Amino acid sequence: MLIYNAEIHTMDSRGSIDNGWLEVEDGKIKALGEGSPEAVPGDSIDACGGLLLPGFIDAHTHLGIIEDGLDFEGDDCNESTDPFTPQMRAIDGINPFDRCFEEARMRGITAAASSPGSANACGGEIAAIKTYGRRIDDMLIRNCGIKFALGENPKNVYNGREETPVTRMAITALIREGLYKARRYVHDMDSYYSDSENYDPPEYDIKCEALMPLLDRKIKAFFHCHRADDICTAMRIAKEFSLDPVIIHGTEGYKIADILAEENIPVICGPLMCDRCKPEMRGLELKNASVLHESGVKTAICTDHTVIPIQYLPLSAQAAVKGGLSLDDAIMTITAYPAEILGISDSTGTISEGKDADLQLYAKGCNPLDLMSEPLLVMIDGNVCRREI
Repeated sequence: MLIYNAEIHTMDSRGSIDNGWLEVEDGKIKALGEGSPEAVPGDSIDACGGLLLPGFIDAHTHLGIIEDGLDFEGDDCNESTDPFTPQMRAIDGINPFDRCFEEARMRGITAAASSPGSANACGGEIAAIKTYGRRIDDMLIRNCGIKFALGENPKNVYNGREETPVTRMAITALIREGLYKARRYVHDMDSYYSDSENYDPPEYDIKCEALMPLLDRKIKAFFHCHRADDICTAMRIAKEFSLDPVIIHGTEGYKIADILAEENIPVICGPLMCDRCKPEMRGLELKNASVLHESGVKTAICTDHTVIPIQYLPLSAQAAVKGGLSLDDAIMTITAYPAEILGISDSTGTISEGKDADLQLYAKGCNPLDLMSEPLLVMIDGNVCRREI
């Protein structure tokens, strides 16, 4: 397929191509350029000067793991029978037939990170997925990290049961204990493989196995934090175990934006369009994403679906514009930046040769973040999911 006569916003160092064309082949972006293409095949699309963007990416959701319109039966987000469960994998709980996948696609959201919840000090493995498909294995981009949670949520869940943890100290101690065990497990495994005559292999531990890629920095540590002090605790744990950290929510990030920038720690900011529904969110401000970005913090915006329905991700970015972020930067927070933060920028998030054909097209002069905007064309891995042109 060829798309021509388009204003292409690559969202990378190449910038914008005012009058450009793009060719898709075998689900990938084969080529793009400026001006008119040499030939126009029969299945080509005249964009009529419209805006061609990479698909939007929601960097933190519970898409498919909390199903639309269902209560307990469709909620597989929190295995809250044990406060430390790194062995849980989001892909084992995601239902790709949930109607919200279609609602995401129709609004140009081509990828999302679906995460275990925040009831536990460690909730499990986060999956970065495409929003098109019928089998989650085929939709998976990569398992991108382990979800930890600090503060109010684990406290509330386990205080109600009169079980550990009921304090921030205990939450952090549980995380530290689990990571120390995994570190020793790795050491014992290395000893066995290097000298099997003198060392026995450690007894299989599924929790330690799940944490091994984290300690090797092959995947990232995603910390659910709202308060500034909890964000600093996440930094402390990350330093202690040489983890590659990401802050989810970061509601009070603006209070320590300079520290986050100095430590080079990204923030997935959101939800933005909600009330201050619990004590940890008393500091919620629309300026958060703007302050973080201006301070040099790599910032993505999320819906935390189902808190905010995923189709309102562009509107959430627009809310950040009201809080001081520029329109161009707001689009970056739901395209290139989340791809980089999730570790999937080699395949999606920008428009360049060789990347997945995750694309969306808007009418000329349209603001893609506006509430009333709808894409004329949505493509995921070269599959046309929506076409109004």
